[in-house]
Amino acid sequence: MQFLWAFIIGGLICVIGQIMMDVIKLTPAHTMSTLVVAGAIADGFGLYEPLVKFAGAGASVPITSFGNSLVHGALTELGRDGWIGVVTGIFEVTSAGISSAIIFSFLAALFVRPKG
Repeated sequence: MQFLWAFIIGGLICVIGQIMMDVIKLTPAHTMSTLVVAGAIADGFGLYEPLVKFAGAGASVPITSFGNSLVHGALTELGRDGWIGVVTGIFEVTSAGISSAIIFSFLAALFVRPKG
């Protein structure tokens, strides 16, 4: 049953993004930014963690989870280290994802040449 809920919740997040691009005519960059901010706001109100517990990868894999990770890390470190933790917490939780995106993008640029 957990796989079904992961599929449904993850699919709904993707459908929302697709509607934003097709119906509202947002660019992919605007859509991505909006979904990241939506995940951040949901975590700020304490709504995203229950969604992750309910839907598992259906909520933790889409781009909304990145906003959740940013705010979750900042709020956790704020409680532990004070206001400086807001800055350090953002990078502590998301540094692996950001670093891997930079490294793999660099490697792809070395081996793949665009046509045209």
